[in-house]
Amino acid sequence: MSKLQDKVSEEKLIHYLELTSKARAKATPIPNEGTEDNNRLQVMLRMADDYSSDAKHFMANGDYVRAFGAINYAHAWIDAAVKIGLLDGHGDDVLFTLP
Repeated sequence: MSKLQDKVSEEKLIHYLELTSKARAKATPIPNEGTEDNNRLQVMLRMADDYSSDAKHFMANGDYVRAFGAINYAHAWIDAAVKIGLLDGHGDDVLFTLP
């Protein structure tokens, strides 16, 4: 039986912040600028960036639980954009849930 992990450590937060940062940097837009799909993608990326910012804010204030939630939401926005074909995940099945 595995040990119950019921604490969010600084190390775990740093790991997920870095993972999400790598995903954000690696994924590249598929739709052309000026298209409706690109507009939708920009909304999704803004959400990812806002949640990443929130995660850093919560972490700096010692609220690791909210920071952990926020960084996972950030990554989910990026991952969703890859999954629905608005971002190219370049075959990386570690950072993304590929289509």
